[in-house]
Amino acid sequence: MQICALPNDEEEELSYITNSQRRRERLAVRAILDTIFPEKVYLGYHENGRPFLQNSIVELSIAHTRRFACVLTHPQDSVGIDIEFLGRNFLSVEKKAAGESEKDFLSDREDVRKHQLALIWCAKEALFKYMSQPEVDFIEQMVVDKFMPREEGEIDAIFYHRDGTEESFTLDYKTVDDHVMVWVVG
Repeated sequence: MQICALPNDEEEELSYITNSQRRRERLAVRAILDTIFPEKVYLGYHENGRPFLQNSIVELSIAHTRRFACVLTHPQDSVGIDIEFLGRNFLSVEKKAAGESEKDFLSDREDVRKHQLALIWCAKEALFKYMSQPEVDFIEQMVVDKFMPREEGEIDAIFYHRDGTEESFTLDYKTVDDHVMVWVVG
């Protein structure tokens, strides 16, 4: 059974990917695109790695894990999405992505803390994809407001531009099986 049809350039790209997990992720994204769009769309990537549709003005963001792939689209506004496995070790996230104000509200309960760190990471990754700027400092330029994780909800965050201006965002999140997914739409 054929789930998706790869355009020639994507088929060639896929032939260079030797990691079987990466190949599956790429095919899952293609299957989602084929489901979302009635006409064939062609996926390309900007120099910064941000995906775009070569033959459509629709904005999109892509995320995947071992078990899930997701694509977020909008007709004209920027979008960002990320998904993470809750079983991952998030100690490194606390060190490289959580600022002092975020560390201050982390729970002492290990399971809640892990969920919080996963959501902080996903929120910052989704915001990073949304902003599409080079060399973003995840601690200094993105700050997530205090929250207590639930199955789904919203997270408020601020993005600090290098010119001193700031933008406020409300990101949505949902827990799916043993994963968290966070997204933002302009």
